[in-house]
Amino acid sequence: MGRILIGIAGLVVGLVIGGIPGASVMTGTAAGVGVAAGLSAGICSTVTAANEEGLLTEEQIDQLLTRAATDLGGTVAEEQLVGSVAQCEEVMANLRAAAAE
Repeated sequence: MGRILIGIAGLVVGLVIGGIPGASVMTGTAAGVGVAAGLSAGICSTVTAANEEGLLTEEQIDQLLTRAATDLGGTVAEEQLVGSVAQCEEVMANLRAAAAE
């Protein structure tokens, strides 16, 4: 009976100790995704406004987005960054849909 209690206690302690680093990793991952989404939304809203005001053409916007993605390098995963006007439109549509829910 004593061995079973020691085994259960060890299991509980292991779960608690193992869960703390796991929670930190999940929190860090969620924060990274949030930063990438916020960055994309900010960039897209800015370049869309510049396009609507006639300050930048779509070709110039694509060039700026490509340069920004290059400058960030490995800081953010490439699939999380916008790289064209079409992707910006998709990001903004997704944000509007999420806000409507």
